[in-house]
Amino acid sequence: MKKIIILLLSFMMYLSAKAQTNTSADSIKQKNLFQNLKSEFEKYEKQHGNYIQTNNVKMHYLEWGNKKNPTLVWIHGTYSNGYELYEIIDELVKMNLHIIAIDYYGHGFTPIPTKNLSIYHVADDIKFLLDKMKIKEAIIGGWSRGGTISSAFYNVYPEMVQALILEDGGSVAWDFQTKVANIGKDIEETKQYYANKKAMVFDNDFDAYWLMYNNWGIKGKDNEKLKKEIFTSYARIKKTLNGKYEINPGAEELTGENSAEENIAIIYTPFTSKTTFGASTHQLDPRIIYRNLNKPLLILDPVSKNDWFDFKKENDKLTGEHQPFIVHKVYENTWHGVKDERPSEVINDIKTFLLNNKLIK
Repeated sequence: MKKIIILLLSFMMYLSAKAQTNTSADSIKQKNLFQNLKSEFEKYEKQHGNYIQTNNVKMHYLEWGNKKNPTLVWIHGTYSNGYELYEIIDELVKMNLHIIAIDYYGHGFTPIPTKNLSIYHVADDIKFLLDKMKIKEAIIGGWSRGGTISSAFYNVYPEMVQALILEDGGSVAWDFQTKVANIGKDIEETKQYYANKKAMVFDNDFDAYWLMYNNWGIKGKDNEKLKKEIFTSYARIKKTLNGKYEINPGAEELTGENSAEENIAIIYTPFTSKTTFGASTHQLDPRIIYRNLNKPLLILDPVSKNDWFDFKKENDKLTGEHQPFIVHKVYENTWHGVKDERPSEVINDIKTFLLNNKLIK
């Protein structure tokens, strides 16, 4: 799992201190698109964005659909935000669902609390929101770390869960592949990574986006898929007090992925970590949480030669132990973001799962 974390950090936080905007035709085209979509994004945010003051934070969330319909709460992945649903949201609404997509701490438009909070506090925030909306139970789902938070929610509020949808996260412990024999090597690799890592600070918001465009799998996308990436990026990029721009400022500190010391601590000595949020992610064990599973659970499991999270065997085992509650859908030759790469299949699988469990009509 240490190798996976390093790959994740390398992918999400590129080593350049600054994105170099060149004068290529593509950069000019993307810059115009990035600027021109801002007004549409602001209108969309005004229509669907909301805030609620919980006991922990002023939490931002997006909302679609009729509140009288069954509710799906979606929890995004690390360094993403609620806008990750943008490409498939219309199809989800067509299922007669009421959808809420939260931004947890330090992501999207939700700030980082001054208190040292865990992923279980995010579960508390979601319960607070549902209680205010007078929603007694909901379908809970999420991608990557969002799947882990979904499992945490089920752990503390099982009576509020109608079903779970876990997209490559939350069904297997993060560090299940860590081996004692490799700890020394893993720690040295982590130290070397952070020794070479540079802070990313940008003169303008497009420079920040241009780095993501070229290094975060955005280049080559178009139409609604590209618009989803741009909308998600608007919610990532923040202007700092010194007038510069950063991507998800403070989020690395929150997750414990800002230094070699913290990254090592959240995995190997979590009770010594400075960040409860990061440590609690790595401490969560789905085998314990789902030991008495009695709710439908859909696992969206991507498999490829470059698989970040090789969970298939563990997911097969969990599925076998909890029949007939778990549906394990495997997507061959697919990377970590299943709904991004295979949106039509994911929509069809979610619809079939919800229909079979009589959660939608």
